[in-house]
Amino acid sequence: MASEEASLRALESLMTEFFHSCTTNERKREIEELLNNFAQQTGAWRHCLFFLSNTRNEYVMMYSLTVFENLVNKMWIGVASQDKMEIRSCLPKLLLAQHKSVPYFIRNKLCKVIVDIGRQDWPMFYHDFFTNTLQLIQSPALAQLGLVMLKTTSEELACPREDLSVARKEELRKLLLEQVPTVLGLLTGILETYWDKHSVIASTPPPSPTSGESVELLGSLFQGSQYSKLLCQPMAALDNESQQLCCLVLECLAHLFSWIPLSTSITPTLLASIFHFARFGCDLRTKAKMGSFISSNSSSSNGQLNPGLMPPTSNGGGRNGQQSEANKVDRARLGVLAMTCVNELVSKNCVPMDFEEYLLRMFQQTFFLLQRLTRENNAHTVKSRLQELDESYLEKFTDFLRLFVSVHLRRIESSPQFPIVEFLALLFKYTFNQPTHEGYFACLDIWSVFLDFLTTKIKSRLADRESVLNRYKDALVLLLREVLNRIQFRYNQAQLEELDDETLDDDQQTEWQRYLRQSLEVVAKVMELLPSHAFSTLFPVLQENLDVYLGLQQFIVTTGTSRRLNITAENDCRRLHCSLRDLSSLLQAVGRLAEHFIGEVFAGRFSDALAVVERLVEVTCYGSQTSLYDLETAVPSVLKPDLIDVHAQALAALQAYSHWLAQFYSEVHSQNQTQFINLITSAVDASSPLITAKVPEKLLLSACHLMVSITSTVRPVFLVTLPAVQNIFNLITTENQNRRLPQEAHMLVCRALSNMLLLPWPNLPENEQQWQTRSSNHASLLAALTREYRILRGTVNITPRQPGLDDNVTDEMLAFFLTLFQALRVQMGVAFTGQIIHTFLSMFTREQLAASILQEGSAGCRVVQKFLKILQVVVQEPGQAFKPFLPSILSLCMEQVYPVVSERSSPDVKAEMFELLYQILHQNWRYFFKTSVLTSVQRGAAEDTMENEAQFTAAMQAFGQSFLQPDIHIFKQNLSYLESLNSKHKLYHRKLFRTSMLFHFINVLLQVLLHKSHDLLQEEITLAIYNMASVDFDVFYSAFMPEFLNGCQGVDTSQRAVLARNFKLERDLPSFTQSVQRLVNDLRYYRLCNSSLPTGTIKL
Repeated sequence: MASEEASLRALESLMTEFFHSCTTNERKREIEELLNNFAQQTGAWRHCLFFLSNTRNEYVMMYSLTVFENLVNKMWIGVASQDKMEIRSCLPKLLLAQHKSVPYFIRNKLCKVIVDIGRQDWPMFYHDFFTNTLQLIQSPALAQLGLVMLKTTSEELACPREDLSVARKEELRKLLLEQVPTVLGLLTGILETYWDKHSVIASTPPPSPTSGESVELLGSLFQGSQYSKLLCQPMAALDNESQQLCCLVLECLAHLFSWIPLSTSITPTLLASIFHFARFGCDLRTKAKMGSFISSNSSSSNGQLNPGLMPPTSNGGGRNGQQSEANKVDRARLGVLAMTCVNELVSKNCVPMDFEEYLLRMFQQTFFLLQRLTRENNAHTVKSRLQELDESYLEKFTDFLRLFVSVHLRRIESSPQFPIVEFLALLFKYTFNQPTHEGYFACLDIWSVFLDFLTTKIKSRLADRESVLNRYKDALVLLLREVLNRIQFRYNQAQLEELDDETLDDDQQTEWQRYLRQSLEVVAKVMELLPSHAFSTLFPVLQENLDVYLGLQQFIVTTGTSRRLNITAENDCRRLHCSLRDLSSLLQAVGRLAEHFIGEVFAGRFSDALAVVERLVEVTCYGSQTSLYDLETAVPSVLKPDLIDVHAQALAALQAYSHWLAQFYSEVHSQNQTQFINLITSAVDASSPLITAKVPEKLLLSACHLMVSITSTVRPVFLVTLPAVQNIFNLITTENQNRRLPQEAHMLVCRALSNMLLLPWPNLPENEQQWQTRSSNHASLLAALTREYRILRGTVNITPRQPGLDDNVTDEMLAFFLTLFQALRVQMGVAFTGQIIHTFLSMFTREQLAASILQEGSAGCRVVQKFLKILQVVVQEPGQAFKPFLPSILSLCMEQVYPVVSERSSPDVKAEMFELLYQILHQNWRYFFKTSVLTSVQRGAAEDTMENEAQFTAAMQAFGQSFLQPDIHIFKQNLSYLESLNSKHKLYHRKLFRTSMLFHFINVLLQVLLHKSHDLLQEEITLAIYNMASVDFDVFYSAFMPEFLNGCQGVDTSQRAVLARNFKLERDLPSFTQSVQRLVNDLRYYRLCNSSLPTGTIKL
């Protein structure tokens, strides 16, 4: 006893030293080693039991429990049965004795150790494990402890980690499911008892402003519902301990609902109780009243507050405000947990027939809460109500609405008991009173899902399209109007100015751009359902803002060379800023709707589309003629970007209508030729003046993109003759370094000019395409564009190689050759191409390659990558022209690049090299397998004739080697390459692969699953194993599996037999996948068990 006491004091001293801020890392390592050695001793648990019973040091308690946890989870199979009985008896007694005096995290850890024992031994050796938990829950003094035990049991037994066999996991789930009705009954009882006990129900409540509010009901939603009156009861006034207990019950229910199937065990009474507590999240009236009941110590997960350690609280004086704040947090937490329970149920897509009525009842009860949330009264607007609510509660409620609309709306919508239109009215109020942008975005997503649902429904029921639409028309009209108002500064300036328009998110858009894009998606979806109404709503608003923009000309004052916008009053500038921002957004909206004017509806909506396009052409011409982007303004930092943005958005909106213009050109240009020519001429006249280096880049790029769209999509025959187009030709062909366009704009303009000369004109026969003239014009264009490049020849002095500079120059040259090969390899001819490749192949010696590859991220490394990309282009070329290069390319790949990268990470070069290998195999399969058409047609004909076998084997070995390395991206890429070669060329069925490689690949992939090194790719790996095994299932089951199991280390003969027996001889993918997962899980489990047995253990 004395020695144990001394050990305890020494351990306390060590633990305190370990966590002291002055202790060095070296000393910490020594202490850690000492503690690990102590834990490994046989019987260390006895000392730990003594420590737990006799210490108040939290570090010592946690260490002792970790020793127990390790014993139970990793060494339990080797513990003597007498010791197991003692541990099973002592730990629960310790828990009962100390649960009030120890901190909550120690209590929870002790609960987990006991549950871990139950996971191993219940019900065979620990038959009272679960009944003990149920008894604790039923004992008022110990109910909190019982609930912590229950929640831990649900977490650890329902979805256990993989340190159990699959058979044991299935057994545990079955045992738990048998207990579910009892458990749910108990939890329902607790919730009901505490609600009833604390409900303050007067026999005849007096009519008051507060009680009157709660009697409102949602139209027909609750007709005949026995729960409507219950939900109108006043809120229960729970004390602190009751709140903690109810929080724990709801946490337990939330976890249980995450894995139990929907069934009648989830009774109407339980649902009603959960909804009582969900009201805590949305009821404001009770927030400030109940201060006197509640201590300022708020509870949190797992019942962290320890009643035994609570300081005495006084209810008087200045504490009330603090108490009511704590009360708010606690009560909101009850609401959040209750909604978590509801969401767990609603997220299940598989609903049994007998549960559908419960589901309807749940929705009725939730929409009663939605009505409370969106109710207005004298004291609060809807928005101020939502602002005062707990943020987490609102998130949970929005989650519920999303799940309802996406998963269950199709089930409920047609039910006469569910008034869908009234629900949409509430959702509308809830959406447009959200206190945060994120909340608003989440609600817009819900509307998008609803609109998709409606569109699909209408497409599947075209006969009663009108009746379906009429039912929802009012809601859609309101939605469209409100979303349009929300993107306009005119109606929503305060909120819109809060949005960040500078910082880019992961999708490369600012907060403002995201806001606008999501809003416009909703507008576009409404347009699809109500086209004429959407257009008649949007166009007048656009016209109104356009009039302001077009009227700016009268305020332009010219003095000498400068031009100024004569609007200076602060209020006028602010109004102009808002109008321009709105115009920019509305132009984007009009552009987004372009797709709804083409195709089958072109003729029906022609006049509307024509009105839009004429207006857009007018605006772009006006902007270019008056050069509004070049004006001096009173507030240049605000108004100048606004003017540039409106002009750019007008060009972009016009570009969106290029497909409409193309259809106009092909269908009606013969009748309205003048009209069409005027539109195109004006559009080009609007773009042409902007294509100069002096124009802001945003505007320049918009003009260039519009030109590319007109020349590629519309392609009018008269385009090349327009003076504005001739000006662009002259600009590009005569530009010098000083007036050269930025790189991207230059490339776009060149593309537009090439399109004009190379793409066929629509609506004209081949003999009228004027290819001769266009060809000579194109040659002149190319000659002008490459003038400076061609002058280089004979003028460049070749200096001796400078290492750093040399790599950068080579990088640029290879980039040029890569583009050349991608675009013009056929035109270059075989001889010239061969000369280039030969030069490159001789340039790259093994030493140079190694030096370049070893400097990851360097210019030299990029040179090797580009060279490999060029070779990828070459080997993909069909026909025989480039086949002579295959041996030298393969040699470079396998003998020069692969040896350097195989043992290093070099991810960039490695990815390109393996893609080159894949392309060689895929595009040149006959280089390795000379299968004639006849033999491939004759089933059972002689096997493939194999050529270049050594190179094929080396390539396959390289793929196999990559699966043994940690780089998950290379692993994924190469696995997909093998699967692709199998689907296109039956790789796994080829004799060489089947006889000498197949088993090696399956073995490697199974080992990867066993080591969990690439767990993210589990599905892909299992599918590949299945495809390999399916080549010959009989051989796989009779030869591979026994060989694989015999080679498995760390398992005995009987365990191998169990593993073999459990791997069912199934041939379908789902069953095979299940067998592979079971094999991997059980093999890992057996190894864990065997490694935990004491040395010298004799297994019979």
